Amino acid sequence: MALSLSVGMVAILDLRLLGVRMQGVRVSEITDRLFPWIAAGFAVVILSGLLLAYSDPLRYYPNIFLRFKILVLIATGVNAWLFHRSVYRDVAQWDLNAVAPRRARVAAMLSLSFLAVIILAGRMMAYYDEWFDCDRQPHSAIVDVVAGCTDPR
Repeated sequence: MALSLSVGMVAILDLRLLGVRMQGVRVSEITDRLFPWIAAGFAVVILSGLLLAYSDPLRYYPNIFLRFKILVLIATGVNAWLFHRSVYRDVAQWDLNAVAPRRARVAAMLSLSFLAVIILAGRMMAYYDEWFDCDRQPHSAIVDVVAGCTDPR
């Protein structure tokens, strides 16, 4: 539920930045109203993910989908931070524009793309054991290297 809340609220903001929805509503008003929900959902998602990983770290640590998900999650945070530190500082100038400036639209597209990849990587984590089990053969050479079944040298 927290993932749906967080991603849903971010999607609403990103669609406004892209000029797809709610063009007559100020970007700052949407941000002010949604940010507490986004932050709360994000905090619950991170906390529950950490607790899940802590429950069986030896099982989850080698999972390449988890590692990829964490990298994209970090990229999402950097994207949001850069947006708020640069483009959003001048929101008063473009707050009522139907379409936000190009840099805001790029940040919104990156945000939506990153969120889709995070969700997909999270779903793929369940298949890691089945696809990358070293005891299940035959695998291609690439799968063996990625799974750590063989030494890449």
